[in-house]
Amino acid sequence: MAWFKNLQVYRLPAPWDMTAEHLAELLQPQAFAAGSSLERQVQGWVPPVEGGALTYGVAGQILIALRTEKKLLPAAAINQAAKAKAREIELEQGFKPGRKQMKEIKEVVTEALLHRALGVQRDTRAWIDTRNGWLCIDTPSGSRCDELLQLLNRAIDKFPLANLHVQTSPAAAMTEWLAGGEAPANFTIDQDTELRSTGEGRATVRYVRESVVPEDAQRHIGTGKQATRLAMTWADRISFVLTESLAVKRIAPLDVLKENADARAQSDAERFESDFVLMAGELGKLLADVVDALGGEREGQ
Repeated sequence: MAWFKNLQVYRLPAPWDMTAEHLAELLQPQAFAAGSSLERQVQGWVPPVEGGALTYGVAGQILIALRTEKKLLPAAAINQAAKAKAREIELEQGFKPGRKQMKEIKEVVTEALLHRALGVQRDTRAWIDTRNGWLCIDTPSGSRCDELLQLLNRAIDKFPLANLHVQTSPAAAMTEWLAGGEAPANFTIDQDTELRSTGEGRATVRYVRESVVPEDAQRHIGTGKQATRLAMTWADRISFVLTESLAVKRIAPLDVLKENADARAQSDAERFESDFVLMAGELGKLLADVVDALGGEREGQ
């Protein structure tokens, strides 16, 4: 399986009393079904492994996937068709359509265009660690997170999900690491960095494929900037970017993990299970070390 590229991180009870089989039953009423020709968007759960159940589980780790199908119907296309229809009506009735009539024209045109619009599908995956209490969504988009969590909330009665809270804000911690030129234990600082002013102008400095020396970092910090994104490597095993919102982005397993995965390759099913267990285990340790580097967890308000 392909590794998650992003982690939007949430907390569950550790351990959480949920099995893959039970979760699949809860998700079944919301299983994906193709929409009608008039529906602009439909969503539902799909098997994370083709031909499998709605959940994939092994050793307390669960994988789920939400599919969204959206019709490609740009507003510009609707407006263009509505204007053409309005001109036809104007010639027939001798005067331009009013506001109410234009609204009706747009509705008719939209319905006609929807019949011919192409539907595009995208899947958003989530990984649940029932042993250590993590729920992580593989997307950089806050709106996609909200969509997935809304459907989970409908499926699971009294869903015990919480935001992850830490003692030290990521921005404050990353700023301190840059100023001192030293990452916390088990981490190294890489070359991509963003520092942003906390003032009204929100001035931003970005370093792309370039290291920030402590002197430069201290100069920017002295003008009121804080680190909002920082590329790092964990344990010489995974590179990633930590953000001020505690999201983990641009995740990439390094060669040592790829070599281990290749050495275990057998059948497709065994390879998928091996990759998933490896990913869940490594990312779980990474998250634990990130939280530790930020002073540990604190109770949410």
